[in-house]
Amino acid sequence: ISKNMKDALYSALSSADLKFDDIDLIAFSQGPGLGPCLRTIATASRVLSLHYKIPIIGVNHCVAHIEIGRILCKMRNPLALYVSGGNTQILMLKDGRYRIFGETLDIGIGNMLDKFGRAVRLGHPAGPIIENLAKNGKNFIELPYVVKGTDLSFSGILTSAINKFKSKKYRLEDICFSLQETAFAMLTEVTERALAHLKARELLLTGGVGNNKRLQEMLREMAKEHDARFDVPEGYCSDNGVMIAFLGELMYKSGIRHKLEDTIVKQKFRTDSVEVIW
Repeated sequence: ISKNMKDALYSALSSADLKFDDIDLIAFSQGPGLGPCLRTIATASRVLSLHYKIPIIGVNHCVAHIEIGRILCKMRNPLALYVSGGNTQILMLKDGRYRIFGETLDIGIGNMLDKFGRAVRLGHPAGPIIENLAKNGKNFIELPYVVKGTDLSFSGILTSAINKFKSKKYRLEDICFSLQETAFAMLTEVTERALAHLKARELLLTGGVGNNKRLQEMLREMAKEHDARFDVPEGYCSDNGVMIAFLGELMYKSGIRHKLEDTIVKQKFRTDSVEVIW
């Protein structure tokens, strides 16, 4: 890990034509996420901060996705649908925090797609493979549709889709098509409900699953019916260093400072626990 980290750092600096002396601030993802991944990058960030005497700041991964999308899409205060491996949330800035108005009650949609992909041996990441297979799907297969207000659940649809595959009665393309259509319809329904309730005029889609063109199409059509502007930060939906650096800069310029003891990783770092003062 230490060797890969060193290579990655020097590669990034070289690509940007920078030296460590040019760096003014170190920002890293403090959570939420997988413990080993978070601890690896946090440790590296602390070492660099101490060695080069550079300020360090930990950022919320989910908030970073929203902020990079907001600035790139030139949005003021959008309703955000954040869909990734571990998270599925509907959020909007209210009273200085990104309030969660709806979320998954079990697993994130990206996690659901990856688990299905592993079960049918599609490879990783499964999302793009499922998207391509779904384009050749012709027959819709009924799968569990679980929505409760603005919350939703994906464990039932996952189990059912895997069982359909194991039965050998259905084409994989049809299962992928039906899986996407059902899951994305659920997402569109809960997002529409939140959009109408909050009277939002902007809808932002972000997170790795946001790269899916079919999901974009469904949300765009729904937003159009409500006279709301829809957009997606093309090229920056998936996890990227730019969003972490950008949020770190926003926080630092707003006066937020972190000591080393403030940089402990938080695997379950809630989006709505962050005070948005920038």
